[in-house]
Parts: sequence; C-alpha cells; structure tokens
Amino acid sequence: MTRKNYPEEFKRDAVALYRGTDGATITQIAAELGVSGVTLAAWCTAAGVTIRHRRTAPVASPAAGAESAEQELARLRAENQALRADKTRLATERDILRSAAKYFGRGDALVSRFQFVADHRDTFEVKWLCAIVEVARSSFYAWLAAADSRAAKVAADTALADRIRVVHAEDSAYGAPRITAELNDAAPPGERVNHKRVARVMRGAGIAGYRRKRRVKTTVSDPADRKVPDLLNRNFTAEKPNVTYVGDITYLPTATGANLHLATVIDCYSRRVAGWAIAEHMRTELVADALTAAATHRGSLAGAVFHSDHGSQYTSRDFAALCVRLGVIQSMGGVGSSADNALAESFNAALNREVLRDRTCWPDPVSCRREVFRWLARYNTKRRHSYCRYSSPDTYEKTHTTATLPEAA
Repeated sequence: MTRKNYPEEFKRDAVALYRGTDGATITQIAAELGVSGVTLAAWCTAAGVTIRHRRTAPVASPAAGAESAEQELARLRAENQALRADKTRLATERDILRSAAKYFGRGDALVSRFQFVADHRDTFEVKWLCAIVEVARSSFYAWLAAADSRAAKVAADTALADRIRVVHAEDSAYGAPRITAELNDAAPPGERVNHKRVARVMRGAGIAGYRRKRRVKTTVSDPADRKVPDLLNRNFTAEKPNVTYVGDITYLPTATGANLHLATVIDCYSRRVAGWAIAEHMRTELVADALTAAATHRGSLAGAVFHSDHGSQYTSRDFAALCVRLGVIQSMGGVGSSADNALAESFNAALNREVLRDRTCWPDPVSCRREVFRWLARYNTKRRHSYCRYSSPDTYEKTHTTATLPEAA
C-alpha cells in the first residue's frame, strides 16, 4: 500500500483533537480523521501525549462509533483496493492520451478527436474516451451519424478536383476565380460551383495558379517641350469601346542578348489589346507601329484618348504628329509615377508572370516572339479577365457593347 504523507500541521491538530476529547480513544479519533489508529498513536507518542487505553469490560461490546480491529482491517483493504483501481485507471488514461497524440496533429483538432474516439470505441467505453479527449458525447454521435454525407462530400470534391485539373492543364496560370468561371460556363444548369469551394478544393489538391512578382523598369523620363495633360486621373474605365486607351513598353529579355521590346495599346473598356508591336529597339517607331495597328484593327481612332507615361518615345514629335494624323488625343501621367499608368503596368506584369514563369528570359528572339504572340492572341480571345466578369475581352465586348465599332478598311 502506498504510504501517505501528512503535513505537520495536520499531525498537530490530530493530536490536539485526541487530547481535548474526553473519553475518546485513539481508534475513534483516527476513524474520524481517516487515518489508522497506529499512525495517530505514533503522533501522540511523539508529541508526549499519554494514550488512554480502553477498559477491559466493554471489549466484547465496543462503544457506539468505535472501530474494531477487524473493521479497521477491512477498511484499510478497501482503501488499498480503491488506490490500486485509481492507479490502474490513471495509467490507462495516460496510455490512451499517448495514443491520441498522433491524432491531434492532423489540422482540425475537433475532427481528429472524434476520429480517435471512433477508432477506439471497441476497446474502451465511449463515455470514458470522450471525457479523456474533452469532447461531448452528443457531438461525437452527431459527427458519427454524418459519416455518409461526409463521404459523399469527399467524393464530390474529388470529382471536382479532376475537372479543375483539366482546366488548369490548359492554362496553369489560372487561379480559382478564372477556373470557377471556366467550370460554370461548361456546367449544365444546377451544377454551377462557388469560387470559395473551388479555392478550397484547389488548396486541398495542391493546385494553384502561377504567382510571381517581377518588376523591370523600361520607362526613361524625358521632360517634353510641350505640356500634355493627364485626362484619366487614374480612372481606367470607359463607357464603350474605342474611347480610351492606355499604352506602355515592356522589356522582353532573351538568353542570346538580342533582347526584344513590346509596345501595347489597350482599350480601357474591355482591356483588349487593340494593337501591339515587337521590335529589337525602343525607338519611336515601336510605339507608332502599335498605335497604327490599333487604328487598323478598330477602323479608326478619331476622337479616342491615348494615355501613356513620359517615356521619350511618347513625348517625341514624331509620335505627336502620328496622333494628330489619326485624330488621337494624347494624355500623360505624372513623371516617374507608375500608378498613373497602372492598367498598362498591370498588363505587363501579367504577361511576364504567365509567359516567363520561373525563367529569367526566353532562350532566343524567335521563341520569344512566338510565345508572346500566342499569349496576346489568347489574352484577347480566351483568357478570362477579372475586370470583364471573368470572360475574355472579345466576349465582353460582344456581350456588353451596344454600339457598333467602325468597320476596318
């Protein structure tokens, strides 16, 4: 039996109680305190208190409340048995918690505890297991009853992940919003999916759109002799196509050193790249060719606003003369402020991110032209744009435009 240790204050109070209770025996006081008579007698002896012995006459009939030797022995055996049971129970609970430790590192702690109880309910009582891992039995049984619906949800998410992989394989730059739009366009009525569910399934399946931040400065400020106002004031929207455009130049590095440059003309209404040009130089001809291509595609740019930064190409007299011939009204943001031409800057970042990916450059100018051209064509006709309500710029113009653009010559 495990030996109990009592505080000194308890011992002193026990001896004082025995000494101050007239007619009480060691056995009686010990029974009241829950200690053995032998222990209390030892405390009294150590404190110098005389032990009062019982008279011999009432031995056969002990006084009311007194404990016989047989009763004391029975009580001690019961206490011993209870202590052994407590020790066994605590040891079992310790082993159970050790087994449960591997369940608690699985993400959702509550679900992991439910799963632990379910896995061990044939070995231990459910009530006991729930108490050990600190969950309500009613909650566990509710979770258990929903097993079939959870399995159906897992199967549905698996099927959705397979559909997502098909879309992602076609364009791995797509994230959850664009993949959701793609899935819903092809889905029959009643089977549309929510973008939050798509994002959750993509996270679980390890599917993600490509993300990369890369900045390359291509604009060199060149104060112009004439002042060109900022007609947009960072408002990159338009009520209809062929009214407001933005443009910029971006750097296309190649491993051979023969680097290319891309100039674009982007319609603020639909984000369509109405015109572009690729060259090995950054002369004024580059941006002029892009604007001319936009005029050819749209049929006419007369009355349209073209917004750019203060790069030397856009502030040149030759480009200003071209704008006059095409009827284009020039607009420019502040010197050195990329936010004043944020739409074009965002487009350049998307192109470099989605085409270059983890590469730092293209292998050669030929492959660079081919890949950029393919991406630009897809950007206009198929790539879903968040501004266009996750449709392509072409589709957005066809769906939301009431006016007819001028016919190209």
